[in-house]
Order: sequence, then structure tokens, then C-alpha cells
Amino acid sequence: MQIVGSVLVRNEDVFVERAIRNVVAFCDRIHVLDQQSVDETPEILRSLEREYDHVHVVRSSDAADSHRVLEPYAGTRTWVLGVDGDELYDPHALEQIRSDLLAGAHEDVFRVKGHVLNCDELRTNDGDATASGFMSPPSRPVTKLFNMAALTAWTECPERLHAGSAAFRSGFDWESMRYLSGDTTWDADPLRLLHVCFLRRSSRAGLDPEGGRPSLFETGTFRRGILGVTRRLRYRRVMDPRISEYQAQGRNWKQEWYRLGERVSVNASPFFDAVTA
Repeated sequence: MQIVGSVLVRNEDVFVERAIRNVVAFCDRIHVLDQQSVDETPEILRSLEREYDHVHVVRSSDAADSHRVLEPYAGTRTWVLGVDGDELYDPHALEQIRSDLLAGAHEDVFRVKGHVLNCDELRTNDGDATASGFMSPPSRPVTKLFNMAALTAWTECPERLHAGSAAFRSGFDWESMRYLSGDTTWDADPLRLLHVCFLRRSSRAGLDPEGGRPSLFETGTFRRGILGVTRRLRYRRVMDPRISEYQAQGRNWKQEWYRLGERVSVNASPFFDAVTA
């Protein structure tokens, strides 16, 4: 059994180092694809690659390359955790789910999801941190933990762990899913995620329309402008017709799906603790 991290980023130098450091001890190997970033992201990734032997970085304009490197894991006893540059896992909590996975937990499902706080405000004071935003559930969950042993093959993905042609073993399909949020609280969830999607993600955001990475607050949508995004949007429209309806009405589906329920605040200090691997 092994655990592999898959990181796909573009212009996310504000949080990307923290996002990767928080999962270095959880993952046995981490594949990072940088989609032609022009802010400080490439320098940060090179530094992490030098520091950690199991972090491997490539640079490509095609998001599909992020999945091609994962294809050989299909059919093996491998869990893959997808991590974006705005996704901060609790490194201490991950110790528990790593132990569970290595002991055989959740092998009966294809996907595992946990609590997510879609964060729109982050306050720090003398080492303490408080995050505010909208919790999943009921907001949209974005955790991406996949059981590759549930497959015999998984190809043709527009980017890692999205859509494509998945050949499942008997007893598994896309709906073979477990929500840890159904049996745990935010504080007890080993897969809890601080999703800083509403915060500035790039030092160049708002200053350089070509190089910056706007947050949901700044533009109402995520934007890559790179090969692969068109294929992914086409898939999303097919899988969920509501997206086309939202676009026709001038509404933004991410803004609305990530902000459901009451706005809450949580202690975010564990997500910013020093990490050793």
C-alpha cells in the first residue's frame, strides 16, 4: 500500500508551499505539475523538490499531463490525494487517516471525502489563526482521495482525477464514495481541508491579467487559460446541466456552490504549524 500526492498549480505562490508541506509526511510520493506559472511558484516548487526526495516537479502547458503520470497506479494498492494550490490539509489529522489507509480502511469505496471550509477570511495573531467561511456540508466538497485499486485503468482525463475513461473493478463505480463528514465533526475529521479559494492565491493577482491568479472574490471564477480547461468545462456541463443554466443566467456556479449554509469560524492554527517529514 502506498499514498501518492498529485498537485496541479498555476500562479499560486501565496499558499502553494504550505499546501505541499502539509502533505509531505502523508504521501510516499508527490507528483507536481506547474502549468507555466509566471509568479514565484516555480521557484517555490524547485526549492521543495530539492528539500524532499519524494517530491517530483514538471512544467507543462497541458493539464492532462498531471493525470498521465497517475495512470500506471490504476489497479495497484495506491491511494491518490489531489491537492490544489489553495487546499490546505491539517498535517496532524492526516497522520490518523494515513494509519487507517495503510491498515486497509476504506478499501470498499473508490472515493473518500471530508469536511471542507471554503475560506473567505483568514486572520492571524501571534501564531494563532482563525478562518471563516462556508462549511461542506452543505457547501460543495472538494477533497480528492481516490482508491486506485478500484480500477483496472483510468485514461483520457483532461486533468488529474477528473472524468476521463475509468474502467472499474466489479463492485465499484463513480458513486462508490464515503463522506467522513457524515460520521465526524470538523474537529475530528482526519481529512479536513481549509480551502482558501476566496483569498488571493498569487502575488501577481489583480496586477497582471496574464500572470495573476484571481480568487473567487476577484473574478467570481477560477481561470487557467491553458490547454485542458476547455475539455474539463465540457465534461462538467455534461455531468451537471445546472452549470449551463447558471451560465445562461449570468450566475457563477462556483460562487454559489462554495457559499452554502451559514458562515462559520474555526481555529486554523493546526493548518499553519511547522511541518517535519
